[in-house]
Amino acid sequence: MGLTVALTVTTSTPAAAAPSAVTWADEFDGAAGAPPDASRWRYDIGGGGWGNNELQYYTSSTRYAALDGNGNLVITARRENPSGYWCWYGSCQYTSARLVTAGTFTQAYGRFEARIRIPRGQGLWPAFWMLGNDIAANPWPDNGEIDIMENIGREPSTGHGSLHGPGYSGRNALTGRTSLPRGQALADAFHTYTVDWAPDSITWYLDGVAYSRKTPADAGGDRWVFDHPFFMVMNVAVGGRWPGSPDGSTVFPQAMVVDYVRVQAWDNAGDNGTPIVGFGDKCVDVAGANIANGTAVQLWTCNGTAAQRWSWHADGSVRALGKCLDVTGGSTANGARVQLYDCNGTGAQRWVFTSAGDIVNPQADKCLDATDVGSVDGTRLQIWDCTGGANQKWRR
Repeated sequence: MGLTVALTVTTSTPAAAAPSAVTWADEFDGAAGAPPDASRWRYDIGGGGWGNNELQYYTSSTRYAALDGNGNLVITARRENPSGYWCWYGSCQYTSARLVTAGTFTQAYGRFEARIRIPRGQGLWPAFWMLGNDIAANPWPDNGEIDIMENIGREPSTGHGSLHGPGYSGRNALTGRTSLPRGQALADAFHTYTVDWAPDSITWYLDGVAYSRKTPADAGGDRWVFDHPFFMVMNVAVGGRWPGSPDGSTVFPQAMVVDYVRVQAWDNAGDNGTPIVGFGDKCVDVAGANIANGTAVQLWTCNGTAAQRWSWHADGSVRALGKCLDVTGGSTANGARVQLYDCNGTGAQRWVFTSAGDIVNPQADKCLDATDVGSVDGTRLQIWDCTGGANQKWRR
């Protein structure tokens, strides 16, 4: 749902990431007319055009987003303005809904999938997409945007997937598209829309068939910003620079019907690794599943995600999310923090798991240690003289 995009066709390619444990899901079970689960979804509200000169006003009313009693969420766009809302162009002509998981769920990497029957008609713009959760500190497009599914009404057979980031947003977005054969309309039936997101690639699927894949190389030297948690968005927009306005052929109301949304963890492209469990029965964890160099390594409640699966390699490195367990700055001093960093073969990234349950950095001759004998979520890990203490004992 970024600014106007110029689209290119991309051929099918195999996925670089594979799904693992389900980390979040909504099957939309509930009574007809009930609102979506407030513990999962929140609302964007307003009619300011949303950066695209869109015509709708988004509300939180169940008239525009509600369960249907048959295991579906229905997001409905209507040509009406019963509450007298004002939009950027004057009195609003259309009302709809936009649901987000901001504040309830974010994740870096994995499989994000929804089964949806989209609306139809000129000027309709349904979408299932994601935004970087640091948008407050890094305004769009620096926070990143992953469009899992977009459709515009004048292209009834075609689904679009794209990436927006610094230097490749709006008309310069990294894009792909796919179309149903024989002119079939996406609105005629439910279809699954999926992305597999790995640290080094993002792959799009329609009904399980990959149709586009983007990597950091596609950014052409611009910054790849898909290395931190994102939240999900679902909405039906009306009008805007890309789809254009409704016309005499457009019938309202129009509904996007969502059977499910499911999220799975990234499985490290087949190298699943194993948890490292330590003090307080907490797991060694990459903070926020962030692969940026310098990301904290900490203790956290074990949850089975890729941020807690570590693989042991012949060169002595210990890896998660494609990077290495590293002593900051190569220090050998007590209290030197442990972080995630690009694998470089230095002594700061060599570890030995002893029969006594110690994880030793031979360069420093010190042990992996839970700071201050702590075990609360977020306790940083460091190196320290080996003491045999419980906060230096590990199992895998």
